[in-house]
Amino acid sequence: MTAPRSRLSGYLRFLVCAVAVAAGLAALGYVPTRRLGGPEAVPAMLAGCLIGVLAALAGAVPVVFGQRAATPAARLQATLLALAARFGAILVFGLAAALSGWFERRPLLIWIVISYLGLLVLDTRFLLKSFSQRDVETHVESQ
Repeated sequence: MTAPRSRLSGYLRFLVCAVAVAAGLAALGYVPTRRLGGPEAVPAMLAGCLIGVLAALAGAVPVVFGQRAATPAARLQATLLALAARFGAILVFGLAAALSGWFERRPLLIWIVISYLGLLVLDTRFLLKSFSQRDVETHVESQ
């Protein structure tokens, strides 16, 4: 029962880190966004960061379930599915927010890109840690 619990705890740690990274990006970008885009650009910045977090969380789901993959081909498939889920979530949420008319489009799209790139580093670390941990466990069990 420790495997599902460790997968859940790993996902929750990823969630906390993703929110922290997005909050850090928003804190760093608040003043420039407000100065360049005006006060109406700030909600667009926050929405762009939220969309980035949601996409990162969607992309982490296949990685969590792919940790149980026994073969390198299955782990590669989980990795590709994670990339597709993340990109699909960015497209769906980004288009919905941009076409809703609730946010200024330029700051929204700029912040979607910024949060996507900022969270991509975290996603990559989570992916590598998840699959390398599985390789270590497999290597220890086989000895």
